[in-house]
Amino acid sequence: MEHQFGKLYLIPTGLGDNPPLEVLPISIKKVIESIDDYIVENEKTARRFIKSICPKKSQPNLKLNVLNKYTHENELPEFLNACKQGKSIGLLSEAGCPAIADPGSDIVKLAHQNRIQVVPLVGPSSIILALMSSGMNGQSFTFNGYLPIDKGERKSEIKRLEKLSFEQNQSQIFIETPYRNNKMLEDLCDTLQLQTRVCVACDLTLSTEYIRTMTVKDWKSVKVDLHKRPAIFIIHKD
Repeated sequence: MEHQFGKLYLIPTGLGDNPPLEVLPISIKKVIESIDDYIVENEKTARRFIKSICPKKSQPNLKLNVLNKYTHENELPEFLNACKQGKSIGLLSEAGCPAIADPGSDIVKLAHQNRIQVVPLVGPSSIILALMSSGMNGQSFTFNGYLPIDKGERKSEIKRLEKLSFEQNQSQIFIETPYRNNKMLEDLCDTLQLQTRVCVACDLTLSTEYIRTMTVKDWKSVKVDLHKRPAIFIIHKD
């Protein structure tokens, strides 16, 4: 019966090194206090996060299954065994919300297939925070993940997203590997039309937070170093 199963809690983490309870609600602390079984991307950082929320929680009692790009899909059903035994499981992301631009979505899909209740908890999502602060269309938007690395393919994709933004009045959101952020902004300025708006939102929720929306024309005269700073890019052509 469904009511005999434990629940799968989707537990957000912070977006940087600031104290987690500065940006996370107390409800997350209550859930972590009650759960010993977790699905995580990285065991070391997950243990550090759990300890920062609940310092007195017994680390040896924690059972962590690692879900990352090296995890084979055949392993996933076993990750939910604790739920089937009546115990709840916590799904942790490395940063922000689980299952959003995150491999955790595969576990959530599997939980639904097994009639396991999924409980999302409130926490910071860099994608939503960037869109909120961009001044762009929050009624219609698309998250596109990573753009192509190949220069020609990337330029074509940027132009396609600009055209789609204009035709659909839709904000186009994407990310880049942090060490390539400066090149991404340079490519946007070289490829987009001068009046297309670009939002750069980086280090969200941190003391070094930087959020700015300007036209490409204005970005061309701005010097900002985004190197190795987690960033969200949004474009919109009116």
